[in-house]
Amino acid sequence: MGAYDSDIPDIEGLAAAARGELVREIDAEGVWAAEPVWREAFEAVPRHLFVPYYYVAGPGGHERRWGESADPAARERWVLGAYEDVPLATRLRDGRPLSSSSQPSLMARMLVALRVADGDRVLEIGAGTGYNAALLAHRLGDDDLVTTVDVDPEITESARRHLAAAGHRPAVVTGDGARGVPERAPFDRIIATCALPGVPRAWIGQCVAGARILAPVSTGLLAMTVRGGGRAEGRFLPSAAFFVPLRGARRAAVGEVGGVPSRALEDELFQFLMELTQGVLGPAEAYEVWARAGRPGRERYGVTVDETGEWLWLDDREGPWVWPLPV
Repeated sequence: MGAYDSDIPDIEGLAAAARGELVREIDAEGVWAAEPVWREAFEAVPRHLFVPYYYVAGPGGHERRWGESADPAARERWVLGAYEDVPLATRLRDGRPLSSSSQPSLMARMLVALRVADGDRVLEIGAGTGYNAALLAHRLGDDDLVTTVDVDPEITESARRHLAAAGHRPAVVTGDGARGVPERAPFDRIIATCALPGVPRAWIGQCVAGARILAPVSTGLLAMTVRGGGRAEGRFLPSAAFFVPLRGARRAAVGEVGGVPSRALEDELFQFLMELTQGVLGPAEAYEVWARAGRPGRERYGVTVDETGEWLWLDDREGPWVWPLPV
């Protein structure tokens, strides 16, 4: 590992033990019961190689944990913290995360939900640290089947270095993720690791018929199937998901709250509906729908993209609750 080996001679042993504990923790949740192949990927891919430093929020601001610290105790905190089941901020701007390594258990749920099959060509939107791309490359057994894209050249360059250190060389592309990567298409699977206001049509056009797209939209995970002819449709998964927004994507404030009970404003499921329908429904209108529908969970919402536009619906694409998705 470098100059600090004499201070912590068993850094890899610490990492292996912590990684094993993380895998057991995710395993206990039953996340990959249907696809144990992902357990093997998380056991094999060393997360600490992808986070040579990260930031931990504290009462006095963010603490920077660094694998090259001169303090042996600090290096030990770094390697053990790399295997906690939490998101790790890797870049900050004005005290807010600009890029991060997502929570491992959430990553595991998303990868299982992506339903990757042998031989699939996968596009990842949001390269981050490169850790997710490494998990995909390990699962598929062929680095060339994986493409990851990010708009920030510093992020893509560091992702390449991390991936190479872990023994993987998928295609790492610098570009606008909303446009996909047409030169690497077609894709069988697309997974986004950054929050979006909707699913870009460019992705659908770069997929084969039957492809699956999994993307964080608002605070939910939208799983869509590409039908061909520029059409795709799917529903949200039940669980919540919180990600750093795609650079340049609009994420406006919810808006006015007149006429809405305070208990609803504090309910994350109502906040989910308000964010999805911002600019289309006012808060009072959204509350009326939400109350009449019986506080619907995320899994009751779906999205259809077709020649007429991008549509959000509750329960049924044919109505009565259908709204244009503001993208």
